[in-house]
Amino acid sequence: MDTPLSPSAHPSPTGNEKIWTILCHLSSLIGVGILLPLVVYLAMKGDSKYVAANARESLNFHLSVLIYCLCSIPLIFVVIGIPLLIVIGLGSLILGIVAAVKASDGGCYHYPLTFRLVS
Repeated sequence: MDTPLSPSAHPSPTGNEKIWTILCHLSSLIGVGILLPLVVYLAMKGDSKYVAANARESLNFHLSVLIYCLCSIPLIFVVIGIPLLIVIGLGSLILGIVAAVKASDGGCYHYPLTFRLVS
């Protein structure tokens, strides 16, 4: 099992590494969703542990949000689905921004309520 990425595990990340991790966390805001973290994770997992850890966290989060949204769609007919989808959308927006800020500082944000599907 991987340990959380600590500052001592990787010396300060380079500018390109920070840019890729920030883009992974903000990928839902720029309209590419799951695709960008998936591509970055597959392309960079052998090159940079920092980028791979952040891309994996982002990918797991985006997959979890997708699962939560798919489970909420049938609940629209019971009226609870619409507010639930709004909460999921706002939560993913806020958590994505928090994770991007943490990644810009050189850390790795661990999203709450996320299924760890990609390890």
